[in-house]
Amino acid sequence: MAPRQAEHLSFTKPRQLITGGVAAAVVVFLLVRVSYGDLPQLPLLAGATLLLIAVVDLVLALLVRPRVKRKPGTEPLDGPTAARAVALAKASSMAGAIMAGVWIGLGAYLLPIAGTVLAAQSDITASVIGLVSAAALIAAGLWLEHCLRNPDEPDEPRDEDES
Repeated sequence: MAPRQAEHLSFTKPRQLITGGVAAAVVVFLLVRVSYGDLPQLPLLAGATLLLIAVVDLVLALLVRPRVKRKPGTEPLDGPTAARAVALAKASSMAGAIMAGVWIGLGAYLLPIAGTVLAAQSDITASVIGLVSAAALIAAGLWLEHCLRNPDEPDEPRDEDES
């Protein structure tokens, strides 16, 4: 049996986010198409809770960036804390991508019926707020991940198969 190699945590790739978002959009579109009439009206700020997580990511990024860059007067970031922050960053961007897909799938169903179904009009507004909040979460997660890159290591090599 071959010895285990050290696992390498790679940076989030756009295709990972796109795949999660597209899959969520398709599933939600199909589910809403079958059951929209049975669903309650969406709260206007249903998706805005994602903004809270985005703010946490941004604050954390601002706090850890000087420590990762080893700015004078800052204490270096220890490994376990950095690993937890990277996990949060990756989870945030992926959750944002999936939720963006959810809101896009919902919006794709609602736009054609907005002129004839009264509830669809307010649900479209909720889906736009949710989509903007999800986009903010994606951006904040990616920014946090960027801020946690070790300045001593070169960017990861680009595999031709993974582009």
